Amino acid sequence: MKIVLLFCGLLLSCSLSAQSAKPRAQVERVTVDYMGQAVEARRLTVTSEIPMPIEQVWANVKTPALLEFVAKGKIRFKPVSGSFPEVWQAGKTYAVKMRLWGFMPFGGTHYLYVKKIDKEAYELATEEWDRKAKVWNHDVVLRDLGGGRTYYEDSITIYGGWMTGLITRFAKRFYIHRQKRWQVVAANGLDFAP
Repeated sequence: MKIVLLFCGLLLSCSLSAQSAKPRAQVERVTVDYMGQAVEARRLTVTSEIPMPIEQVWANVKTPALLEFVAKGKIRFKPVSGSFPEVWQAGKTYAVKMRLWGFMPFGGTHYLYVKKIDKEAYELATEEWDRKAKVWNHDVVLRDLGGGRTYYEDSITIYGGWMTGLITRFAKRFYIHRQKRWQVVAANGLDFAP
């Protein structure tokens, strides 16, 4: 009987651990300002647990190399001029061309302004836009869960006029993909920090 209870407890523990690693997504309607007008947008929040210490997650979050890795298979980013820096820099705007699945032009020139990199709070915020996604404000929030585990949250506010719903559905798939790729980073101990 004790062996059966121990086995059931082990299965439950493994199941809960697998569920926390699986990304969870939520979409809500919000109102944002776009060019002086209050418009209806969507806020997409995708969360998961990464089995990696928060300092290591944070070091990776600040690099364009991580973005390229976690986006691989969905979107490829190519800087319009020059190359990406080794580490994102607050206050800088980067212009990129995006390729869906690595080859199909997508969205025209996409602009990414790094609004905030807060090491104390483990938060990185960008304001992004292109001709379709007029507002794409992205916040990354990390929390230390202890035991070498990190809570990871992508929160994206999206407005694209009549295309807002379509863009949000694409973004949901994209950010779930990104967080699944984070599990690959953690499982293989990958380090993109310079």
